[in-house]
Amino acid sequence: MNFDLWLQEQLRQDSEEDLTRELRLLPESTILFSTNDYLGLASHPKIREAAADALAGGPLGAGAARLLSGHHPWHARLEEKLAGLKHTSRSLTFPSGYAAACGTIPALVGAGDTVILDKKAHACLLDGARLSGATIRVFEHNQPDHLEEICRWTREKEPNSRILIVVESVYSMDGDTAPLPALCDIKERYGAWLMVDEAHATGVFGSEGRGLSNEPKVQGRIEVQMGTLGKALGTAGGFIAGSDALIETLVHRARSFLFTTATPPVLAAAACAAIDIILSKEGHDLRLRLARHLEQLHHALPSLKVASPIVPVHAGEESTATLWSETLLAKGHYVPAVRFPTVARGEARLRISLTATHREEDILALAANLFPMMTHPERR
Repeated sequence: MNFDLWLQEQLRQDSEEDLTRELRLLPESTILFSTNDYLGLASHPKIREAAADALAGGPLGAGAARLLSGHHPWHARLEEKLAGLKHTSRSLTFPSGYAAACGTIPALVGAGDTVILDKKAHACLLDGARLSGATIRVFEHNQPDHLEEICRWTREKEPNSRILIVVESVYSMDGDTAPLPALCDIKERYGAWLMVDEAHATGVFGSEGRGLSNEPKVQGRIEVQMGTLGKALGTAGGFIAGSDALIETLVHRARSFLFTTATPPVLAAAACAAIDIILSKEGHDLRLRLARHLEQLHHALPSLKVASPIVPVHAGEESTATLWSETLLAKGHYVPAVRFPTVARGEARLRISLTATHREEDILALAANLFPMMTHPERR
């Protein structure tokens, strides 16, 4: 079969199903409701200054994997700060959150073990589970009773296997939060381990922006905390936080850590500055501003579930979500259409992402443009 002809046929099928995607260069005047830069730190002067200072005194790239010659003082400082942020003994950084997931899960479980994922867990968590070779089970989204049923069955069938439960604390497409206290109770009853992806919570939720894994009812009960530097921290990269033994295990066994060039030291320096801001009064004020924006959107569109900066607007069909997104873009607002395979078929939606840097007038204008779509979708 001709290679390019086959690829063109796949693209044609995607087009027929309204599943095509494109890399966009948006006009500077476009108001983005698509970024995960929740606190606006990606352009913060202190972070830019930290990166510039690090670049002036050192290399741009690390030049090698961490275990060769790629380990830099900025990596050590960042990991110390991340451990402090997450109230753990240690942390380990990865080039991306995806790499953190795909390196960590296979380092902890393998053939003969079981990974149990929430049905709406991020693709990187599912891919990490697949790479591990462990048996994969899925429980209904945010349904502890179903999770317990799977744990009970697994313990009866495989009494000596390791069980790793994997969830997000804030879900990336629905914006809802996991019932972490109930999940901790279940994993302790069945001798399982819990891994929580805090990508969309770190910097935004919890006391001082430390995430939901550090709330009083669950603090110290979660074995593996995962996060990203590329969302509220405004830089790039991923990390795992936990015990000394966990981090040492990952240093020795996580292939996505062992066999890849280290994160640029400049980004590590910038992330250090971001953590300082998050833990400061300025960070507190930014979270309060973001919370007010959530209240404004909910007041303007009460039918929307606004539980976090991620607010889905359900459209159903892929073509509807695409049309809504294009209509809003023509009015100067970019709200991406999220479609299969990111979400299930027939569950396409717009994904609004609010940040502390939005203005009240931006939010009200978006709500005014969304209202007719939501109330009279046939008119659009």
